[in-house]
Amino acid sequence: METPLKNKEKSILLEIARNAIDTFIRKGEIYVEPREEKALNIRLGCFVTISQNGELRGCIGNFQSELPLFKEVAEMAVASAIKDPRFYPMKEEDLDNFDLEISVLSPLKKIGSPEEINVGQHGIYLEKGYNRGVLLPQVATFHGWDRDSFLQQTCIKAGLLMDAWRSEDTEIYVFSADVFSGAQLDRSSIEEELSQTLFDEYAAEI
Repeated sequence: METPLKNKEKSILLEIARNAIDTFIRKGEIYVEPREEKALNIRLGCFVTISQNGELRGCIGNFQSELPLFKEVAEMAVASAIKDPRFYPMKEEDLDNFDLEISVLSPLKKIGSPEEINVGQHGIYLEKGYNRGVLLPQVATFHGWDRDSFLQQTCIKAGLLMDAWRSEDTEIYVFSADVFSGAQLDRSSIEEELSQTLFDEYAAEI
């Protein structure tokens, strides 16, 4: 998914998420300094994923937001830290050892056929009755799932039978995401610096 976010703005969002978690765990409040950047004030949904020692530690988000993106990121970061029912709420001793990944989401698009799902590009959101489940695009890539496996795992996430996605009363939606982490931005920065260095060396030779 293409977003107007540049690497600098992505770094700001990661810093906002980290500071929001730290401030809430230590002081019990969320405060975010206002941001002037236009790209940080767009209204898009997002998920914030927390990991510790390479393992999932929390992941919560919204598909739609009434808040500017920078505020939504702060809210979802704190929610991931303390409200994910799969994990105990983060404590002060956790604050020195966690990593963040942010997924800024496109709007949901209802599909008529599973064939429309592009693994690696799309995430899946599905509903059947009162059950609903979502998996982000990078989850399928990380596990090496094909389309059927991705759908099956989303059904499991929704508390449904693995093949519930085949049912006529199951509604399937797709979305894309701009996914970034501190490690990814660090690599990107190094690659940009290396490219510039090679260009400068080449330019000096001609």
